[in-house]
Amino acid sequence: MVQENNYITRFFVVLNYTFLITLSLLCVLPLVHVLAVSLSSEVEVSTGAVKFWPRELTFDSYQFILRYDSFSNAVWVSVQRVLLGVSINMILTILLAYPLSKEAKVFPYRTLYVWLVVFTMLFHGGLVPLFMTVKYTGIMDTLWALVLPSAVPVFNVVLLLNFFRSIPKELEEAAFIDGAGFMTSLTRIFLPLSKPALATITLFACVNHWNAWFDGMIFINTKENIPLQTYLQTLVINLDLTQVTTDESLREMENMSERTFKSAQIFLGALPILMIYPFLQKYFTKGIVLGSVKE
Repeated sequence: MVQENNYITRFFVVLNYTFLITLSLLCVLPLVHVLAVSLSSEVEVSTGAVKFWPRELTFDSYQFILRYDSFSNAVWVSVQRVLLGVSINMILTILLAYPLSKEAKVFPYRTLYVWLVVFTMLFHGGLVPLFMTVKYTGIMDTLWALVLPSAVPVFNVVLLLNFFRSIPKELEEAAFIDGAGFMTSLTRIFLPLSKPALATITLFACVNHWNAWFDGMIFINTKENIPLQTYLQTLVINLDLTQVTTDESLREMENMSERTFKSAQIFLGALPILMIYPFLQKYFTKGIVLGSVKE
């Protein structure tokens, strides 16, 4: 009987590893294929010979994108957006999620505010009211137009709210007995215990700000303020934004495969997130409050 259980356990472990490895490959191989296409020649890409390894290695697409000052300027705008936007998102998310995680006797109108927050997830005013709000507040064509409309990510608030509620209330009660206030409880108890959740929503906020391109198209009018994703989106569609006006540059675009060019854009856009993710990964697997409350 024991031997049979060992066989079942081993089979289950092998099955799990096989499933996880397969799932990982399904996530990684498309990105590897995109990188291979971006580094391959037009002929090899057009014939479909490129799979997961570059054929006739060339960096023409990357050289074409990186050659112009518009690209470096767009990268700097996106970096500023991520730094400012994520900071605002995290501060407002924490300050909103913490009081909403309290019981009704501590926060009497908690239910009402929770429904107001959830309401914004279900209904949206639309693009025109949003555009008018940005225009008449005087932040059009500025970095604030890319940051303030999404200052409070409601989904992240709900995630952090539920995480705060899972932290044993005995910890906060003990702090109150020692004379701590709500702000001390938040900074000294809840935030240190919430590193996994904070790392997760920080990554969400980084990805949302870095990958956003549509708001740059409708709120930004000058090419000096265009974020990277909007710049890459319009790189082929609108040549004026990329300063591609010379005959030589136009000939270079004609000699490049459209798939190669777009693959280079996709990889450049995903690269910063791929560099950030490993530093946040360690927080996803940590215990949350294991051993923090003793009976």
